[in-house]
Amino acid sequence: MNFNFDEQYTLEDSRVLLRPLEASDRANLLPFALGEKDLWQYSLISARGAKQFDNYMSIALESRTNRTAYPFIVYDKQYDAYSGSTRFYDIQLSHDTMQLGYTWYGEKYWGTGLNKHCKFLLLEFAFDTIGAERVEFRADNNNARSIAAMKSIGCTVEGVLRSNCKSLTGRRDSIILSILKDEWNGNIRNKLREKLILA
Repeated sequence: MNFNFDEQYTLEDSRVLLRPLEASDRANLLPFALGEKDLWQYSLISARGAKQFDNYMSIALESRTNRTAYPFIVYDKQYDAYSGSTRFYDIQLSHDTMQLGYTWYGEKYWGTGLNKHCKFLLLEFAFDTIGAERVEFRADNNNARSIAAMKSIGCTVEGVLRSNCKSLTGRRDSIILSILKDEWNGNIRNKLREKLILA
């Protein structure tokens, strides 16, 4: 897998632009931390309020410096506004695998097709550009909206890790989903591309 943490990867189509998250993006994303408290219900790291958001940003930026993750900020061209964030993490170069997550968008962007555009660009980059063999997704097993979104892009459910990590409300069960390179090449790429036309 040919991934370079020092590279400034920018992913873009007619609807969305994803670029590396920077410290200056605090101003672009802080309104979501201040005004949308329910957005962080299932997050492992809360960004609710200015103080927690600053901690969230620090962790995200340090993860790239430490070469454990690569966070993006999401810009929605349809709304001409920054809409959220996502990242690759648990990047295992020796195994050609990575996880895709820490994804969130402001509530007004839910159900608009934005997520499918983002996921197509990220999966295309993972499989077709850098040569990943497997992309994994995780979510709180109670997060029905997130699970439905992952299934809608073609993810396969692998199982549930019981009480595998702490959460904001105690401990959580984490559902594990994935897409393999052969599945992406087989039909997921084309099916997801067709959905983008309708989004």
